[in-house]
Amino acid sequence: MEPRTRARARLDDRLSSLRPTQRYAVPPRGWIRAIRDALGMSGRQLGKRLGITPQSVAELERSETLATIQLKTLRRAAEALDCTLVYALVPNASLAATVEARARKVALRDLARVSHSMALEDQAVRDSDLEERIRAYTEQALRGRDLWDEP
Repeated sequence: MEPRTRARARLDDRLSSLRPTQRYAVPPRGWIRAIRDALGMSGRQLGKRLGITPQSVAELERSETLATIQLKTLRRAAEALDCTLVYALVPNASLAATVEARARKVALRDLARVSHSMALEDQAVRDSDLEERIRAYTEQALRGRDLWDEP
């Protein structure tokens, strides 16, 4: 197994525990406000812990709901609430499945060009051979190639 494949498998393993991502949906008024309210902490009290005014706390909470807050600011707010900020990018599918799907897409695109030329020469590829050709192409021609370049 090549190093990139091993690294992808390890990362897939680590990220699998974060699925489904719906459990991490941001509360309507944001995490800062939700946790502050759950703790019974006022905006003034949080502001004092952060060294900012209550109006700045309201702006901070608003920026979180608008998704314009900076990670550094969110981390400071989390610490003031005795929380840990967890930041992750969780792929919609496994990384391995994403790479396989992309390789298949590239293979189909590239093989379509060849198939078109062959059809013009009355040497069309049978549908039954297509899957085998895709597999062979992805293993041979796409190995080590950057799959993410657009044509």
